[in-house]
Amino acid sequence: MPLPVVYKAVKLDCGYRLDVVVDAQLILELKTVEQLLPIHEAQLLTYLKLSGLRKGLLLNFHTPVLKNGIKRMVL
Repeated sequence: MPLPVVYKAVKLDCGYRLDVVVDAQLILELKTVEQLLPIHEAQLLTYLKLSGLRKGLLLNFHTPVLKNGIKRMVL
């Protein structure tokens, strides 16, 4: 889903792309990396702030057990 960015009355139509938005309330950021890094958390926080949504899940599918690859973030 495209996320436009507005800065000083200038609108960039497709500044960012969200992986999945659920019911206009939750952002899912999907990853397949060895381990989640602080940059991945910063990316999700940026998406939350720009979209105005408050809840997000960072999902890493590169884990033996999926529940170990889930990070919940709330603003």
